[in-house]
Amino acid sequence: MGVGGCLALPWRCLVVLCLRLLFLVPAGVPVRSGDATFAKAMDNVTVRQGESATLRCTVDDRVTRVAWLNRSTILYAGNDKWSIDNRVVILSNTKTQYSIKIHNVDVYDEGPYTCSVQTDNHPKTSRVHLIVQVPPQIVNISSDITVNEGSSVTLMCLAFGRPEPTVTWRHLSGKGQGFVSEDEYLEITGITREQSGEYECSAVNDVAVPDVRKVKVTVNYPPYISNAKNTGASVGQKGILQCEASAVPVAEFQWFKEDTRLANGLEGVRIESKGRLSTLTFFNVSEKDYGNYTCVATNKLGNTNASIILYGPGAVHDGGNAASRVATGLCLWAALLARLLLDF
Repeated sequence: MGVGGCLALPWRCLVVLCLRLLFLVPAGVPVRSGDATFAKAMDNVTVRQGESATLRCTVDDRVTRVAWLNRSTILYAGNDKWSIDNRVVILSNTKTQYSIKIHNVDVYDEGPYTCSVQTDNHPKTSRVHLIVQVPPQIVNISSDITVNEGSSVTLMCLAFGRPEPTVTWRHLSGKGQGFVSEDEYLEITGITREQSGEYECSAVNDVAVPDVRKVKVTVNYPPYISNAKNTGASVGQKGILQCEASAVPVAEFQWFKEDTRLANGLEGVRIESKGRLSTLTFFNVSEKDYGNYTCVATNKLGNTNASIILYGPGAVHDGGNAASRVATGLCLWAALLARLLLDF
């Protein structure tokens, strides 16, 4: 390298000068690589992040000077340490082997390392490539989310590792784990209530155990009454009407008789609502208690209602609503009338 080059790149020139002084290399003699008479260092060394890496170089009794370099940085020259990194230590310097050790390896240690030797005033080199593997780690993931039914949802799960990890999403529902997608982003269009629950993101690269994180997706939907049955009770006995409604958020309940809203504790009744179930209890049923009651379930997305009948002994009820019973009676009466007209 000429004087002009040294003025432009003084650090590079300093390294070259050090190497020439170290190995007494005459100017103009190139440093050769791949000499068949010189045993090469290991082809590569693979370690996990945080472990120690040993770099070995086989030498013989013809070698007069030895050094380890990381790119253009001298780590060791013989037994003399040039590197200021306290993680790098000399491991062996004998007539047959020259090796160093790097403790607590990190990703920035990855790359080529050169073993350079001086033999009969002829420099020779061999290289080893250090590969650093990093266990998978999820570095960014979506927070728990609440959406209304029918909305579109995008979940994100970003992971890092060497080699690059594979990211998969699974839906952890009551029916077991369901595979969803193999991508960092999970898109759900028109989400349904059945798609609510926990979603598990897993990052895998076979270096270590997978990194697993979870996101909870809550899907809001309006109430629907799933159970409301007519109930019979004798006068003087206890009677209980039940109304069960599914909803997210949980529904609030109201009870009506005709157009009158019932209040808890008045006229000998008690209203109890817990979770999906609301009960209307009559402690001492009287004749005036018989009749049609309406259960109304409401949340911020809407409301629904169902009619429930409290009836006495001997009354016939099929569990349907009043309209269906009236329609059934009319159909039966029409059939009998038609039969009489045909006989006539």
